[in-house]
Amino acid sequence: MSIKEAMSRFTTGVTVVTTHYAGQDWGMTCNSFNTVSLEPAMVLWSIRKEASSHQAFTQSGSYLVNVLQADQKDTAMRFASGPQAERFVGQACERTDHGNLKLHGSVAWFECKLVQVVTAGDHDILIGEVLNYGSREGDGLVYANRHFGVLTAFAS
Repeated sequence: MSIKEAMSRFTTGVTVVTTHYAGQDWGMTCNSFNTVSLEPAMVLWSIRKEASSHQAFTQSGSYLVNVLQADQKDTAMRFASGPQAERFVGQACERTDHGNLKLHGSVAWFECKLVQVVTAGDHDILIGEVLNYGSREGDGLVYANRHFGVLTAFAS
């Protein structure tokens, strides 16, 4: 069994991270998103060093993490591969004051100023200070065992 196979057993949330760099919108599906600190509010996610969007995300200065809703599997797939320009075609979204795209339908979003890039193996970890955020009711999309799904919390 490979390390990738073993890691696929860990259930994660699914996000699409967006940025605007060199006059172009960039977006990618990401499941490495996590909280770093509450005071100040900081989050992290990681990007493969060989990703075509690596320079955009590490040089733009800001990014926006869209936490996908349970019914946004198609959005997750669209932003997972293919040319950047095609990823945004037909995608309802709005531009923030910092120039990033907030996807409609997300259950939460976090716009961040990039404050640190930490090299770790074949990835870079991007740590951002949360500048603005929001959320709404709904269940987030999850990924486990190479399948998308939704988790329902148990009442205590």
